[in-house]
Amino acid sequence: MLPVTATLLRHRHRLRHLRHHIRLKSTSPSPPPHYHLPLNHPTYLIWSANTSLGKTLVSTGISASFLLQPPSPASHSTKLLYLKPLQTGFPSDSDSRFVFSKLDSLSLRLRVPLSVSNSVLRSSLPRSGIRENIGMCDLNFLEEKVVTGAAAELSCKTLYAWEAAISPHLAAERENAPVEDSDVLKMVEQCLREEMECGNKTNLLCLVETAGGVASPGPSGSLQCDLYRPLRLPGVLVGDGRLGGISGTIAAYESLKLRGYDVAAVVFEDHGLVNEVPLTSYLRNKVPVLVLPPAPKDPSDGLIEWFVESDGVFKALKEVMVSAYLERVKRLNGMAKQAGEVFWWPFTQHKLVPEETVTVIDSRCGENFSIYKASGNNSITQQFDACASWWTQGPDPAFQAELAREMGYTAARFGHVMFPENVYEPALKCAELLLDGVGKGLFCHILQALMGGLISFMHAGWASRVYFSDNGSTAIEIALKMAFRKFCVDHESLLNFSEGSEEKKHIVVKVLALRGSYHGDTLGAMEAQAPSPYTGFLQQPWYTGRGLFLDPPTVFLSNGAWNLSLPESFSEIAPEEYGTFSTRDEIFDKSRDTSILATIYSAYVSKQLQEYSGVTQSAHVGALIIEPVIHGAGGMHMVDPLFQRVLVNECRTRKIPVIFDEVFTGFWRLGVETTAELLGCKPDIACFAKLMTGGMIPLAVTLATDAVFDSFSGDSKLKALLHGHSYSAHAMGCATAAKAIEWFKDIETNHNLIPQGGILRELWDEELVQKISCHSVVQRVVVLGTLFALELKVDASNSGYASLYAKSLLEMLREDGIFMRPLGNVVYLMCGPCTSPEICRELLSKLYKRLGEFNRA
Repeated sequence: MLPVTATLLRHRHRLRHLRHHIRLKSTSPSPPPHYHLPLNHPTYLIWSANTSLGKTLVSTGISASFLLQPPSPASHSTKLLYLKPLQTGFPSDSDSRFVFSKLDSLSLRLRVPLSVSNSVLRSSLPRSGIRENIGMCDLNFLEEKVVTGAAAELSCKTLYAWEAAISPHLAAERENAPVEDSDVLKMVEQCLREEMECGNKTNLLCLVETAGGVASPGPSGSLQCDLYRPLRLPGVLVGDGRLGGISGTIAAYESLKLRGYDVAAVVFEDHGLVNEVPLTSYLRNKVPVLVLPPAPKDPSDGLIEWFVESDGVFKALKEVMVSAYLERVKRLNGMAKQAGEVFWWPFTQHKLVPEETVTVIDSRCGENFSIYKASGNNSITQQFDACASWWTQGPDPAFQAELAREMGYTAARFGHVMFPENVYEPALKCAELLLDGVGKGLFCHILQALMGGLISFMHAGWASRVYFSDNGSTAIEIALKMAFRKFCVDHESLLNFSEGSEEKKHIVVKVLALRGSYHGDTLGAMEAQAPSPYTGFLQQPWYTGRGLFLDPPTVFLSNGAWNLSLPESFSEIAPEEYGTFSTRDEIFDKSRDTSILATIYSAYVSKQLQEYSGVTQSAHVGALIIEPVIHGAGGMHMVDPLFQRVLVNECRTRKIPVIFDEVFTGFWRLGVETTAELLGCKPDIACFAKLMTGGMIPLAVTLATDAVFDSFSGDSKLKALLHGHSYSAHAMGCATAAKAIEWFKDIETNHNLIPQGGILRELWDEELVQKISCHSVVQRVVVLGTLFALELKVDASNSGYASLYAKSLLEMLREDGIFMRPLGNVVYLMCGPCTSPEICRELLSKLYKRLGEFNRA
């Protein structure tokens, strides 16, 4: 092999390795810790559209304008903290030392006393100066100049430094000195907190200067705009005044905005091309664009006079930064009060929500809220969204950024377009993925894999049609209309009897449903559920409850054992006939279908349906609607899957259409893509929403069989399904759903997925789950997929949806960084399909600890 060829092959192999390394880092970041950032003083990230555009010059100029002002008699001491988290080319190139030395020189030139210091905390190059390839070393280098009586102080710090003058991800690999994203963020947070917490009486400004461009990789391979996103510090963007700089500056700005950063200003060096005019026009005067005079090109020029000349621009930039900070804090401080005056929150009694308990959410990153706290020292802290924002959430930070890009692209390409009689790629792709996923089920996928091409001659799945809507409740309304039409077509004799009798008889069509189920807030959906706190006269005066509502058997974990609880309808059955389960898997075992209990269930359901059968009856059960396995809003009860399977089978024999309400339970919420796989049976109609889009945007679908679709077929439009929404099949929603469906079922992006079984691995630590189930304050536990729920022991007067019993427990958990919203005396933790078991264990550990304190309170 020729030497050149061998070199090229090695180079290509290395590139493939690096690409794989970077891709993995961008799609599966390490679990982010919680950060707490004081907001007493302004802090800014200094970004750049590309490398070598003068970030460090801008940082130096801002530092000079802030520190080198003649002190007034009443002014506090002034301090600026300059952080350079990532530095390559060290020690010959050190941005923190540049700022340190220039400010020292400027202070002498302007005769303003200034104490300066520069430190380097960690480096791949040890103190000996001989790199030993042993990774990052604690360098703790410090140089300082203390001026007695100086009212101003500059502290410069480099956090991580590598010797090679290349991108941090390459330097980290070549020098065997890797640094995780979480380590960088923790170090930045620690430095900011140390300065801010000890500087309450100091006029303080903090600058965090990035390395390279906005999208330059950090040491792990993550793009820096992604790396720093959990902190979401506001930024100043150093643009490009050269030829081609307009494009690069706009691209950098859009990259930051797409990730949710606030950009206070754009500043760049003048190269005589008047780039500020088109940039100002593009930014619509919402973001100031400042222009610096050309910097000297003479290497021997110390730039001192240039900084003096540029002082006016830097002062203006500093004022913009301080003003934006003050405006942000003012807005955050007033939001809770204003929210109480203008919002009408759902499911909320406003009299029970004083202003100080309102949670002010500044942003979200992955599964964490960034919460503003105004009590004591103003700060931004993080809380894990343990209610998954009403059960919708699933993205980690990388997935959130991916969905944001997909939404931005789709909005720019389509906006919103008319759906009836039209087709466009997002809607078509989403429908195809739905029919090939939740509309097919695991069994069909396995069969398809086993039989290969022969599957083309078979029905690929139970569903063949997708009907788009905008939320779960309306998806249910559509499903009911579908089911009732199918029932009427299958039972045409009922219609003939009604029309043919001497006195036309009114036929009442009802649903068969379970008590404790919840199918939405719209009027029709509420009619399909049993009386509950949601259906009382004050809530819904039109409610009649058009259904046959059965009390379901439920399953729960208590004192370390899985128990079956039968309602009074089955009181004659002795406990030894059904007993307990040694594992949760036994509950879903289909061998139970031949048990005595299955026969008892079947006889009970058959008896209940008997009075609704026959042509002469005035009321008929026209649909079965169930929440498979878990009743969500009804209190996180696990329904015995055997009972639900019997319900489906009994309805099948009577040609009663079956609706699965998977708005809450679908798309991996319970550890499988569709709960039809847990029940071991399929519906005629199924509804999905919430997690379908990763929780980024509202969208719902109702899937149906060919037979259901055909029941609406005819020559007249009046026989069609006359239902729709202005934003049906909204392109952004469809594109986001398609991306989420693919992401959750891809083993490279969802590391919790067990490829062979098509299920999620166990996310909740079994030992902790057992311990919590044995706790003296816990009545029952339900754990499945991404859900962990418990019911607190209370007396009858303090139980149910209106109970405030859990309030103090939730307050303690919020102090621990866990945001929870209860269902009365039922509290739950909910993670996403991609959440690491380590995070789930941390959540359970905090909950278990607080249960002990709650018990003693």
